[in-house]
Amino acid sequence: MRTKGTVRLATRGSTLAQRQAALVGEALENRRYEVELETVETTGDQIRDELIHQLGKTGAFVRELDQRVLDGEVDAAIHSMKDMPTEQPTDLVTAGVPERGPPGDVLVTPDGTSFEALPEGAVIGTSSLRRRAQVLAERPDLTVEPIRGNVDTRLEKVLAPALQAELEERREADKNRKGDTGSYKPEYDDDADESDAEDPITVDDWHAGLSDLERRALERDIDTEYDALVLAEAGLTRSGLDEYVEYERLPTKEFVPAPGQGALAVTALDDDTARELNEVLDHPRTRVETTVERTILAELGGGCIAPIGIYAIVQGEHVHASVQVFDGDGEESVIGSKDLPVSRHATAAREFAQELAERGAAELIDAAREADE
Repeated sequence: MRTKGTVRLATRGSTLAQRQAALVGEALENRRYEVELETVETTGDQIRDELIHQLGKTGAFVRELDQRVLDGEVDAAIHSMKDMPTEQPTDLVTAGVPERGPPGDVLVTPDGTSFEALPEGAVIGTSSLRRRAQVLAERPDLTVEPIRGNVDTRLEKVLAPALQAELEERREADKNRKGDTGSYKPEYDDDADESDAEDPITVDDWHAGLSDLERRALERDIDTEYDALVLAEAGLTRSGLDEYVEYERLPTKEFVPAPGQGALAVTALDDDTARELNEVLDHPRTRVETTVERTILAELGGGCIAPIGIYAIVQGEHVHASVQVFDGDGEESVIGSKDLPVSRHATAAREFAQELAERGAAELIDAAREADE
């Protein structure tokens, strides 16, 4: 079959980024394009001791990819939209916005405990200012601690304490069953028929049944014992790790997602290639929803400085937009929602943002900016 040509795409090297790049590549290949991926290590990948919001201010996960496009080394770059600053180089356009994945957040725990059932003082891991504020707004009795790393690294940190404790318990039980002779002596209930008793699982058998994720967690040094982790559902599922952990979806009403969460953006020079990419990749509904979210964010000017959640969803002739702006501890907030006409969604989004700013959102954002300086 004759192809339409080769499209060179820049992407980050994480498992999540590679899987997202594969989604874009597959869509292009289905339209008879050849696809070449160039893996780029960004500043955000290199810096391990900065929090996500500090990196986000400078587009640390974005700019090296876009620079490859500006330099003509690749045709386009693939980004997680929520990582993108609202301002981008004037020579670039967001050529394609594929259909959005799950937009919300999830709570991951070692044993499937729900958010409401977490005990007082439980330690929640997140490096997102928004998630921290939302957790504390709903449960001020919880403790929120920063956590960094790719999706698999963060999951390992949460799973490690419980798995390592279970390993020690199993080792101790094995010692007790073997006795002084070192031979295996299974214990049975005195009232039970020995023929009905099941041999206990040995440590080796238990270890063999673990996933690769759990085995890596067993080997991890524990600095902070996290009881739970809050992260994006799209990141969890696209990484292919959702089947290995217990998680609960958090309601988007109380935990309004980050602008663009779950969506991808493909940037390119404003030329014929961009128009071709748009024809193949663009999902009109996702484009409208994320335009509303990013327009509100740009108008408020919060960026990664303040805890802001913005979520838009097309409903018929309107786009329902929900916004939360918090202080750092989730104690003060400006919360609002509004139906915006699809026909003028970008203009209406700016007007809605101005209303929120006048209601106090601007003051919260200014206070966050001063605290960050």
